[in-house]
Amino acid sequence: MMTLARRLFFPLIALLAASANAAAPDEESLGRAEGYPAARSLKQAYTEPYLVGSFSAMDSFNPSCALAPADDPLVLKKAAIETPFNYRFHGRKLTLDDYMQRQRATGLLVVKDGEIVAERYNYMRSADMRMLSNSMAKTITALAIVKAQEEGFIRSLDDTAETYVPQLKDTLYGQTRIVNLMRMSSGARYIEDYSGHDDRARFNEAVRRVGVAQAARLITARSDPEGQRFNYAGAQTQILGLVVRGATNRTLCDYVDEKLWKPIGAQAQATWLVNPVDQEEFAQGAFNATLRDYARLGLMMAADGLVRGTAVVSRDHLLAMTDAARQPEAFRPGYMQYHGSTYYGYGLQTWILPGSHRRFALLGVYGQAIFVDPALNLVVVHTAVGKDATGDASGAHLGAERDALLRGIVSAYGDW
Repeated sequence: MMTLARRLFFPLIALLAASANAAAPDEESLGRAEGYPAARSLKQAYTEPYLVGSFSAMDSFNPSCALAPADDPLVLKKAAIETPFNYRFHGRKLTLDDYMQRQRATGLLVVKDGEIVAERYNYMRSADMRMLSNSMAKTITALAIVKAQEEGFIRSLDDTAETYVPQLKDTLYGQTRIVNLMRMSSGARYIEDYSGHDDRARFNEAVRRVGVAQAARLITARSDPEGQRFNYAGAQTQILGLVVRGATNRTLCDYVDEKLWKPIGAQAQATWLVNPVDQEEFAQGAFNATLRDYARLGLMMAADGLVRGTAVVSRDHLLAMTDAARQPEAFRPGYMQYHGSTYYGYGLQTWILPGSHRRFALLGVYGQAIFVDPALNLVVVHTAVGKDATGDASGAHLGAERDALLRGIVSAYGDW
C-alpha cells in the first residue's frame, strides 16, 4: 500500500515537471525542433526561426570585439526565498510565470539590494548566454561619452562632434553639439520606423558599405533647430561612437572595457559587433552580454555611479543622463512626444519613466530592457524576441504587458 508521503510526492513531481515544461509562446515557429538555430547572416538573424538562436549568439557569425570581465567580479547572490510577483493586465491577476508563458521573453532577471530575487529563461536559453542588447547599447555609448568628459578627453558636451572627428567636418551631424546628439535632438530630418525602407535602413546600408563617417554625409537637412525636438535616430549614436574614438584615440570597445565593464564587476566576457569596412563598433546596438552582467550595469547606475564604494561614473553625470528635472521640458515624461504618446521622457541616450521618483530604462527593439529604480535599489533585466521591433504593433502587446509586470514588481517593494 502506497504511503502518504509517496502519495504526496508523485503528484508534486508531476506538478513540477508540468511547470518546467510549460510552453513559451510560438516555440515551433521560433525553431524549437531545430534547436533554435542561429542565422548565417545579420539580415537573416532578424527573421524567424532564427531570432532566438541569433539573439544569444550574434557574435558567432558577425565580426566582433571582446570585453574582458573583471578580475574580481561583483557577487550577485541568490536570495534565500524568491519574491512572488503579481501584476494586473487586461483585468486579470497574473504571475511572473504567467508572463513567461504569455510573452516571447528569452530571459527575465530581478535584482533587489544586490540579490537575485527572481530569474527565468525561455526557449532553452540560460544564464551563461550572451544576449543581444539592440538599442540598450546606446546608453553604454553615452556612459563612455561622459566618462571621456570626466577624464578630460572631451572638454564640453556643448562642443560639436566635428571637434573630435575631423572626418565629419561640414556635415550636419559634425556641426551638431554632442549634448543634442545624446538627447536625440540633432534636428536632422530622419525617419526610423523599422519598415526596412526608412532612413535607418538607408543609413545602416551605407555604414556597411562605406563606413560611419562617410554615411553621415547622407544626412543633409534639418527639420528642426537642434536641441528643440526629440527624434529617435540611431545614426546619432553612431556619431557618438566616433566621438569616443576620436577623443580618446581608443576603440569604443577597448575604452568601455577598461572604464566601465571591468569596473562594474562584470563576471563574463561581453562582445560588441564591429563594422568590417571601418572597424567601428555598432554603437547604436549590437552589444552582447549575460543578463547578470546587464544587471551589474544597472546596479551601478542605480547607485549613481558607485560600485563597491568606488565611482565608475560621476553622480552628476548619471543625474544628467537620467533625471527628468535635468532635461528641457520638451524631453520630460508627460511632455515629450514619441509615437503619439507622452509616456516616456528622454535624457542622454536613456529613457526616463514617469512616477513618484526617478526611474529610468535602457530599451532595445524586440523587447530588450534594463529598468532601474535607484530609490528601491531595484534592477529588472528583460530580453525577448518580440514579433515586431516596436513591441506592440503585432497585437501581442509585449511592451504594454512588460510595463504592467514592471509595475507589479515595483509594487512588491514600494509605490510607482
